[in-house]
Amino acid sequence: MSVWLPVAPCTPDGCARHTGAVRAPLPAAVLLLAGCALVLLGVACVPLVRLLGAAPRGRLTRRWARAVPRAFGVRVTVRRHAPEPATGGELVVANHISWLDIPLIASVLPGRMVAKSEIRRWPLLGPLAALGGTLFIERDRLRALPAAVTTVAAALRSGSRVVAFPEGSTWCGRNGGAFRPAVFQAAIDAGATVRPVRIAYRTAEHRSGPAAGAVAFVGSDPLAVSLWRVVRAAGLTAQVDVLAPIPADGEDGRRTLARRARAAVLEPVDALLPRQTVVASERAKRPAESVHH
Repeated sequence: MSVWLPVAPCTPDGCARHTGAVRAPLPAAVLLLAGCALVLLGVACVPLVRLLGAAPRGRLTRRWARAVPRAFGVRVTVRRHAPEPATGGELVVANHISWLDIPLIASVLPGRMVAKSEIRRWPLLGPLAALGGTLFIERDRLRALPAAVTTVAAALRSGSRVVAFPEGSTWCGRNGGAFRPAVFQAAIDAGATVRPVRIAYRTAEHRSGPAAGAVAFVGSDPLAVSLWRVVRAAGLTAQVDVLAPIPADGEDGRRTLARRARAAVLEPVDALLPRQTVVASERAKRPAESVHH
């Protein structure tokens, strides 16, 4: 591994701990089977969904992605602090805590994910990720960085929405890493908009307190262990805050743009409440069920 790659100090033993209510093994096993079955169903349907038009493809992606966290026993709350643009061509950047982050983002702002090139070589998931439009980048080679920026910029210019986790590694949610500036250069080159998104996980006992450690997928944590920890943790809620866009066509350089996006994403949750425009549950698409503050 290259020494310049970002590494989080979070470890499974130190960060990935659940302190709330716990499900019994049998209900947890049912959730685990349901969640895995839904994920595999979505993976198997990728080739067929690719044949659909953009609008129905987007609707199906959102519905499937909304169902995945719920299948694993995690409730989802979405809060929109600014209207969603009618077209693509924006860079969505979010903090990175868990494997759950990917379906959460896809349920609100589906787009082409930026992923490390190793994933392309994974059995089954690699080819299907490629079919889904994933943009693969070589993180281990610094010389490959300009080509990666060019690839992301081209996707943005074409009108695609591109989703990236610029911390470059997962963190436990109690704090976060610096946003790497390379992907923001792509937004500047394409004259695209940057859309910050905050992801937070809480338990029923700590709605506004410490982050829920059960979802943290950090360090050398095996995926199977993380999956079991999530389904065993009762009362988990994922909160997704879609924040106001930041234009990338101004005078800000990529480092300043990265710092602005990070500040927006890591701003205390309570500071967002006066500016909140819409609060919705998992069924955010139903206006009658929206809650306004």
